[in-house]
This record gives sequence, C-alpha cells and structure tokens, in this order.
Amino acid sequence: MNRPFSRRTALKTIGVGTAAIGLTKPAASQAQQIPANYQSDWHTLPDRVFLGADYWANPMEDWRIVKGAAECLSLKGDRNIQLLTHQFANLKGAFEMSVKISQVEVKGKDGGAGFRLGNRSDINEYRSNCFSRASVLAGLREGRLFIGNTEVAVAKTNKPKGLVLKLTGAPQGRMYKLTLTVADARGSRLGEVSKAVTAASLLGNIALASNFSPDSGGGRGRGKGKGKAAPRGSARYRFEDWVVSGDAFAVSAEHRFGPILWSQYTLSDSRGKDGFVLKLSALTGPLGKGDDKEIELQAGRGKGWRKLGTARLDEDAWTATFRVAGWDEKKETPYKLIFRQKHLDGSVTEHERTGVIKANPSGRPLRLAAMTCQKDYAFPYEPVANNIVKLDPDMAYFSGDQLYENHGGYGLIRRPEEPAILNYLRKYYMHGWAFGEVMRNRPTVVIPDDHDVFQGNYWGEGGAPMDTTDGGASSKGGYIEPVRMVNVVHRTTTAHHPDFFDPTPVKQNMTVYYGDMVYGGVSFAIVSDRQFKSGPEKVDTGSGRADHVKDMDVDTAHLDKPGLELLGERQEKFLEQWGEDWRGHSMKVLLSQTVLAGVATHHGGYNGYLKADLDSNGWPQTARNRTVRILKKARPLHINGDQHLTTLTQYGADKQRDSCWSFCTPAIAAGYPRWWRPDEVGMKHENRPRHGLPNTGEFIDGLGNKVYVYAVGNPEVGRKKNRYELAHQKASGFGLVTIDQKKKTYHLDCFRFQIDPTDGKKSNQFPGWPVTLQQREMGGDNVIG
Repeated sequence: MNRPFSRRTALKTIGVGTAAIGLTKPAASQAQQIPANYQSDWHTLPDRVFLGADYWANPMEDWRIVKGAAECLSLKGDRNIQLLTHQFANLKGAFEMSVKISQVEVKGKDGGAGFRLGNRSDINEYRSNCFSRASVLAGLREGRLFIGNTEVAVAKTNKPKGLVLKLTGAPQGRMYKLTLTVADARGSRLGEVSKAVTAASLLGNIALASNFSPDSGGGRGRGKGKGKAAPRGSARYRFEDWVVSGDAFAVSAEHRFGPILWSQYTLSDSRGKDGFVLKLSALTGPLGKGDDKEIELQAGRGKGWRKLGTARLDEDAWTATFRVAGWDEKKETPYKLIFRQKHLDGSVTEHERTGVIKANPSGRPLRLAAMTCQKDYAFPYEPVANNIVKLDPDMAYFSGDQLYENHGGYGLIRRPEEPAILNYLRKYYMHGWAFGEVMRNRPTVVIPDDHDVFQGNYWGEGGAPMDTTDGGASSKGGYIEPVRMVNVVHRTTTAHHPDFFDPTPVKQNMTVYYGDMVYGGVSFAIVSDRQFKSGPEKVDTGSGRADHVKDMDVDTAHLDKPGLELLGERQEKFLEQWGEDWRGHSMKVLLSQTVLAGVATHHGGYNGYLKADLDSNGWPQTARNRTVRILKKARPLHINGDQHLTTLTQYGADKQRDSCWSFCTPAIAAGYPRWWRPDEVGMKHENRPRHGLPNTGEFIDGLGNKVYVYAVGNPEVGRKKNRYELAHQKASGFGLVTIDQKKKTYHLDCFRFQIDPTDGKKSNQFPGWPVTLQQREMGGDNVIG
C-alpha cells in the first residue's frame, strides 16, 4: 500500500511554544494576487499582538490590533509598520495611499503620525529594508501637514481623531512630486502640502509611523527624512484603512509572513515500539483571544491529503508541536500545516504552509549543514541561506545565538515576563524569516546559547537565578531572565527535537533539552554546554573581570577548583550511556554550543590579547577532561560554534590527540571578532600538520588543555560598508559535513560567506579545508597529520 504511515501510527500532540518567522506559502486555494487597491485587514481581525502576514511592526511588542485598528502602545519615537508586500520600485510610475489616523495619547510635544517612504538598506531587500532609515517623511504633526521640511499649518488638526491622510505621487522629470492632504471623517479636505523630491529617494519599503520623533529606545529606523529634524515628542496613534495602489510599486504576495511563520522538524529512529518518530513544530505570531489556537497537520497521500491531527498553540511561545510515531521513513512525504483565521464577521480563511519530510538517507552518505551566530548587521544573510538551499543537505543544525540582544533595534526588555517574551519572540522571528526555507524541507536541530537568553555569556548553574544586586549579565552564574522567558526560548528552539533523554526540570522548574536523534545511520547527541556550567565568580582570574585572564604569566591551574561543573552530572551520564549504545547507527556526532578548548588568543579587537576566556569550554579543566575522556569512548565528531572563529581541532586529555575532533563552524554573520594567533604571542607548538599552515599544531591552550589545531579561519579587521562584504571580510560562512557510513569518514567543508559553493574554487573555503577524517581518529587512532 502506498501510504506514509504504518497501521500502528500514533499521533500525540504537545502544545509548545516557538517564535520565529519563515516564508509561508499561501494555500493553493487562496487568491495569490494582491488587489490593485490594497487595503489593510485589521478591521476584520480580533484584538491581538500579531498585526498580520502583510506587516512587520517595529517593534512588535509596542503594537496591537485594537478594535479594528493597528494601535501603538508606546509613546516613544519612530514606531512604524512596514508593508511587506509593496516596494517602491518603478520611478516612472505613480501611486496613491491613504490612512485614517487618531491620536490616542500625547505627553508634551506631539510627535505626529503619517508615512515613511524610501525605507531602504544598503542592499534594498525588503526584509533588510524594515530596519533601515526612511528617506522621506510625510504626515501631520502638531497641527502642521508636512513632507520633509516643507510644511503648512492646518486648522482643526491639533488632536487628530479619525482624520484621513492621503499621499499621492507622480514622476516629474528627474524629480517626483508628492502631495499630502488631510480630510475630516466626512471627507472634507482641511489642508494640503506638496513637495518635489528626488525619485531615487523613494526606492524601498513604505511604512506608517507613530511619533516621528527619534527613537529613544535603541531603534534603528529613526531617520528624520529629508529636511528639518522632527521635534522630539511623546505620542501614540492608531491607524485604520491603509489603502495603497499604483504602478510605482512592485507587489509580491510571496513576501507575506504568517500566520504560520515557519515550521521545523526532526525525524528519528526511536529504536523501540514507536519506530521512526516525526516531531514537528509550527510557529505563529502572537495571537489573541478571538483567534483559533489549533494547527492542523496533514500528509500527502497519492493526489490527496490525509489529516493526522491537530496541536494546540502554546500561548507563551506560540508554537504547536506534533509527535507522530510509526512514520514511514523510507520515502519522502509532503506535509501541510493549516491555520484557520477567524474573522469578526464570522468568516474563516485557511492559511497553509507546505513542505516535505525527507526520506531517511539510508544506504548513502548523510550531508549536514552546520551554522551558528547571526549578527543582524548582515540580515537576512542571503548568501548563506541561499547556498544551503542550493546544496540541499539532508539536515540542518543551528548551534546557538540565533539572535543578539540588539537584534532589530528598539531596545531590550528583561522584565516583566510577558513583554520580555514578546521582545525575545520579535528578535527570534528574524531567524525564521531568514532561514525558513532552509528549515522547510529537512530535519533541523536548533539549540539556544547565551545571547538567545539575553546574556553576553551564561553559566547556568543548573537553572539557578542570577544574583543581580551588583551589575551585569556576562560574568556571573545563573540566568538573569525570568524562568518563564527561558522556557519559551527552549520551546521555540527545541520542542521539535526527538524525545529528551531525561526531561526532569532543573532549578526554578526550568526545562532541559538533552538527548539524541538517530537519522541516516548516525546518532546525534544534543547537549547544552552551559545550562549546568559553574559561574566564574567561584574563581579569581585576577583581571577585574571574572571570566577573562589577561596576564600571560598567570598560572591558570588555580582556576580548576574541585566541584566545578561543565556539562553536569546528568548530561555526563547521558553521554556515557550514549557512547555505549550503538543501536540503529554506526557513526556518532555530538552537537553542542562550543569547543572544549580555548582556541582564541585575541578577542574584541585585533590587539585584544587574552590568555584565557572562561566562556570557552576549556574551563573548568577537570570537568572538561572528564568530558573529553567520555567522548573518546563514543568516538563522535563534535560540531559546534559560538566563537565567531572557525577551527578544526582535536582534543587531548591524558596526551595530545587522544580523543575526538571538533569542527567549530564559522558564524553566519560574525560580530564580536576573535583570532587564533599563537605564533605571534610565542605559544609553543609541536607537530605542525603537513600542510604547514601558521598557527597550527599541538598546543597547550591558555587554560592548560591539550589541543591539536589543524585549521583556523582568522578574520580580517572588518571595514567594508556593504553588509555582505563586511560579513565575508569578518570570516563568516557555514559548514557542510558529509558522513559516509560505509567508508566510516567525515568530510568537512568550511565555506566562506559570499561565494558559490558549487563552482569548485579553492578560495571558497577557509585555509586547511576541505578535510576528510576517519571514524577511528575520533578515538585517538590518528591518521591525518
């Protein structure tokens, strides 16, 4: 029989949360076209945070649909709504748009409301444009209608209630004439202003703005437009009936995001009665009381679809997770996720996201794309995302820092819990927005790291709360964020992972996520480097910062105190058992956040020497060596990230090169730079590899650990202006690991950011790559040299 599941297929649903955004394909039954006269649909939707698939709200947590309008909740400056489906692209075309505005609250000066035009990044890409400055501002502010620095006073508009702003534009030689009018609720025109601007200044996104004043909360899109700076004010507005038309716009329904933002799944051999188990999470934007809270999952069967069941959205993380046992892993199966949008008039619109569940790659090598660290200066990271889709690996792995605290601008919210969660979700959505297509059609493992939980570094202390009585979050043990927010991070990243080894929560009832995934004849152990790790304040580095050792002459052996933890007893127990369990696979891979050694000599700036960084997993040394000995028995390849510096190393505990290898992949977009330049600072080495590359060989790192460095991808000092050129210069990129079960080898490619990985150029990869390692080398039986 041609069906995707066995007769004993079981469906279990778990409501879990995830927040992110990907590219959601409209349902085949839905109209693919956008009407010539586009109109906002807020008047049809229930009250909620998520404004809809057509918009990106800056910042999301400051906006709501309230009684049929998009309402800003913040008095801060430059809050805006970007229209994703329309980009000003045709300089010879004309346009018209209008919106009804109402002032909700004002304190002091009125920052006004209206339109932002020419929202354009350096690459003029619609997602990146959402976080750019506007070239032209046009609106109503303190009774004055304005376009740029041209303004006129208009009576009866000081406190707008239901006033309609209408902006029209048409080419005028090399210029472009804009005309802005304001009318009352009855349609009577109250005033008008016109201005000619350079046509090119209008290219990019269009947006609505509440409070044109510069943002005081870390926003990026606080451009003042052409002409006189907007006076600083404190006001908030609501918007209704945004209507847009004209052939000046390039229009694309494919730019919509949501309501199903993206999906992510794993497929794993349970090695038990459940057979292969599919775990899949669907992620939506934050919905409201009047919305449906269920997602339906269907699987392709012949020319039709078979309903597998429904899962309820977790109302913190806005993720619905399915568990389907008895999956037929031998063939590729289409899937479809359905969300039913309820409208205020009682009608329902179905929204779909489709993809495929790949067949288990049995009998051939498995190819894994490995990525880490997404600094948003290079958002949406198209060279990496597009290259991975082009290479079509069997599996994808994101090893942490899917976001940074300043992602998307507009500040960081740590407390209270609910706004902190929304602040996190908004930043995490950028991950799915960029990599939704990567995750659509292949198993994906995602784990959180320090920045994902809003900490520059974190040392989890088994889930303990951080003592914040005397300062920051980077050099102290425990979690600074409320546990409710941390659990949302875990659900959004790991709820779709195979069943956890031991799901018992830790301190504060914080969730854990360690366990393994068996796929393609390979077992992938997934662990958290830092959830159980001891805090650096338990030792004294003598450098003024608890986690940095700056003095080259300091003996770091004194930092290795009894009782300090790295992976923790629970995860060590898991790895011990995992190393002895070879059911259903013949090769192993360890997936975690970062490398078990201090393979960086310079941090932050080119001359920023550090002897040791306790954030590396070379500390605590005894716990590190205990882990390295466990891994020697299991013989895995360790794939990790975090460092913004790609390295290929081999661990030693009792002697050099007596355990497994580590592939620390390049950052997707490297931010804080690091270098490994031991030759310059006089670190002794032995047995430099045959390739003779500098800074390689057997070293004792700054913490006293044995490490063999085979290859390193040091960055240049970043100076480029273009975001993608800068990312390339800063040694960004991604890894590709090909695991051959028959040959018992791991082939490692380490690609740079801005290349074509299929053209065969040697310069596509960092020095020392590609490399092929044998499985027996993972236990210290070394071949390569």
